[in-house]
Amino acid sequence: MQLWLVAAFASALFAGIVSILAKCGIKTVDSDVATALRTCVVVVFTWVMVAIAGSAGTIGSISPKSWLFLALSGLATGGSWICYFKALSIGDINKVVPIDKSSTLMAVVLSIVLFNETGDLGLRLAGTAVATTGTFLMIERKSSDASSASERDRRISIAYALAAAVFAALTSVLAKVGIEGVESNLATAIRTMFVLAMAWAIVAGKDKIGLVRGANRHELAFLAASGLATGASWLCYYYAIQMGQVSVVVQVDKLSLLVSIAFAAVVFGERLSRRGSIGLALIVAGTALVAACG
Repeated sequence: MQLWLVAAFASALFAGIVSILAKCGIKTVDSDVATALRTCVVVVFTWVMVAIAGSAGTIGSISPKSWLFLALSGLATGGSWICYFKALSIGDINKVVPIDKSSTLMAVVLSIVLFNETGDLGLRLAGTAVATTGTFLMIERKSSDASSASERDRRISIAYALAAAVFAALTSVLAKVGIEGVESNLATAIRTMFVLAMAWAIVAGKDKIGLVRGANRHELAFLAASGLATGASWLCYYYAIQMGQVSVVVQVDKLSLLVSIAFAAVVFGERLSRRGSIGLALIVAGTALVAACG
């Protein structure tokens, strides 16, 4: 197995842990504030990795084009996070995470068109179709006796999750262009700076700075752990994006669902229905097909 594919699987593992830790960290903490705080942890972590890699000295040689696309990728990530954690704060992990992962379909199509990733095209598209079908099977409706308030929350969480998926798809494609010729740890750290700026701008714009002081310390610990897991996931993910194929990497990233759902079952008691279980099985099968293309 190629190293970039191993990195993609490692990224999926850490990404799955992120969802659980973040859910624990936003029980009472405002989702926008939570996003900004955990991004601070990611920034520190990624720049520590840059120092270890010794690539900070190459920052002056980064082209204007790379700066532009890394910035756009970072802003898209910020948009995705804001929507994603808002969805998590009001919805179930088993609903929000599958919708967020539907970004894969868009990312695969864009990578085929923009980067000419057409090897084993039939297998690549078939695997993506199977996994996407599984994703939508996991998006379940509430029972008919659910209150109108609960139904409204479900719809709002789905809307935010869909917005997060669109931004996430753009993130991968923009990063592939921006990371070209830039050491992957350094590129990840630079992107994160733009995410940080956007996250705190949103907190300030919504006049939520005062909420930072009142944040629950127990939840802050989970947010910090979530930030570390995010940093590890990103370092693996963007290395895989740089060295490998976007259409394969984004599909492998879907396997983070396995980790998220396993933890959700143990920690939160969230159980998959038969329909959801079939959907998860299709996601795993589709991912296996696409991974074979790498």
